[in-house]
Amino acid sequence: MMKVYLACDHGGVEYKNAVKSYLKQEGVIVEDLGVDQYESVDYPDYAEKVCSRVLDKEDAKGILICGTGIGMSIAANKIRGIRAALVSDCFSAKATREHNDTNVLCLGQRVIGEGLALMIVDVWLNTEFAGERHQTRIDKINRLEKNK
Repeated sequence: MMKVYLACDHGGVEYKNAVKSYLKQEGVIVEDLGVDQYESVDYPDYAEKVCSRVLDKEDAKGILICGTGIGMSIAANKIRGIRAALVSDCFSAKATREHNDTNVLCLGQRVIGEGLALMIVDVWLNTEFAGERHQTRIDKINRLEKNK
């Protein structure tokens, strides 16, 4: 059974709660790592919480939400082994799973509508990595991480 770790900063509380409700309705195991208040917090702290758990559990995925999704995606991609994508359309949600085998999805609450955000989550979670020629590219990304 798939497990999704979910977190946001103060700019993504409403969508985090909507995504959590949607995932539970779909039978996905969800662990909410915060936040639930609108007081300012530092998004890298929540990106780190989600990403460390994604790396610890095979087949786990993470979803991070902030105002634009940009800060969360930058922070998440600093963590070795994480392939996070900031997504604002369904085509990119599908492509980033098929081609890039992303394990973290980043969304911007102030950028897209809630209905679209939920469609993106659905497409992203239900798209498999295509492998083959794409695996060669993922292997090259992994080598780039090791050369830092």
